[in-house]
Amino acid sequence: MWALIGGIVAIVVGYLLAGPGPLGKATLWFIGGGLVVLLVLGGLVAIASGISDIKDRMAEKKETEKEEKKEEKKEEPKQT
Repeated sequence: MWALIGGIVAIVVGYLLAGPGPLGKATLWFIGGGLVVLLVLGGLVAIASGISDIKDRMAEKKETEKEEKKEEKKEEPKQT
């Protein structure tokens, strides 16, 4: 989850540094755009990692629910 948030923040900061206005022009002139590219690419990687982490957590939750249901079914015949 934090990777997703960090990725979004990195992309926003990268856009603000390269965006229109005097700061964007100075940044592109001084750094040559390298920092901007790294921020945007790093942000995209972090967003992909965050989405993957969320999907993994959802799959793990579904798997544990299935296991709990199987355990409940096994316990029912023993009680009767």
